[in-house]
Amino acid sequence: MLKGGKIGLRARHEDDIPVLRAELYDDVVNSSRAAAAPWRPVTPGPNDPRFVVDDTDHTVVPFSVVELEGGALVGTATLWGIDTHHRSAHIGLGLLPASRGKGYGTDVVAVLCHYAFVVRGLRRLQIETVSDNAAMLRSAERNGFVREGVLRSSAWVLGEFLDEVLLGLLARDWKPGSDR
Repeated sequence: MLKGGKIGLRARHEDDIPVLRAELYDDVVNSSRAAAAPWRPVTPGPNDPRFVVDDTDHTVVPFSVVELEGGALVGTATLWGIDTHHRSAHIGLGLLPASRGKGYGTDVVAVLCHYAFVVRGLRRLQIETVSDNAAMLRSAERNGFVREGVLRSSAWVLGEFLDEVLLGLLARDWKPGSDR
């Protein structure tokens, strides 16, 4: 397990899937804001493609996020779009509703940075988020991410186009533990 100050990132367990589905994916509003595709109902089951890990796909590394104190599941985190040639990737996370506002997001971003830069040897990380996602913007910036641009009206979310903010962090600019 990779550990931060408050959370740990571990492999996805089968019993995580129903919780993540019910509390993250079945929340139509938040799921629509976080996904690059429209929400649609998916039949529950152990093979849910949104949460089941495909160990043959080396461009995605999904984690379950757990509290260090007690081990409770608090969300999901992903290093995705891994490009080994350019040594870059994107990061994303989703916290269960009861786990939001506790500083976990900042810790998750910090641990994903450690994993990407130290464990994987990547050079650049990127985050894209809708412009009104203050929690994600704050978590990214506390970990050294810099706003690199705005993609105007690029995200269709529940009947309207929203701007997306593009943030980047280079390994040379990363300061481990600067948020804690």
